[in-house]
Amino acid sequence: MRAVVQRVAEAYVTSEGQESGRIGAGLCVLLGVETGDTENDAKYMANKLVKLRIFEDEQEKMNRSVVDIGGQILCVSQFTLLGDARGQNRPGFTAAERPAEANRLYELTCSLIREAGVPVETGVFRTHMQVSLVNDGPVTILLDSRKNF
Repeated sequence: MRAVVQRVAEAYVTSEGQESGRIGAGLCVLLGVETGDTENDAKYMANKLVKLRIFEDEQEKMNRSVVDIGGQILCVSQFTLLGDARGQNRPGFTAAERPAEANRLYELTCSLIREAGVPVETGVFRTHMQVSLVNDGPVTILLDSRKNF
């Protein structure tokens, strides 16, 4: 799984003209599921997102997690994170997992985050969406469950 994680003051997503998720302070996560990802990748990603210390403490050090600040997560499925444009101008998406399995693992990741006590809002899988956010910092982190050590 790949994720683009942004620390946000607020964020929301609309799908086909309807708002489907909105959060205040927390994380906006664009999540891509790669062919061959498993439940272990979902567990890794959920755990990392819940514990990622990218919020400032009293000494202005990135030392607090979304749990520590009582924040929320807006998680939006985004298969284009698996796009490969090396050697070409039009990206190929063969590394992206098939929709049914991708949705299952995306939903599992969101469920695991909720089980950890963090409220999660989502986009609508396989629809055209618009994501709006106020990146706080700005702080943007890339995560990849296959590069976890």
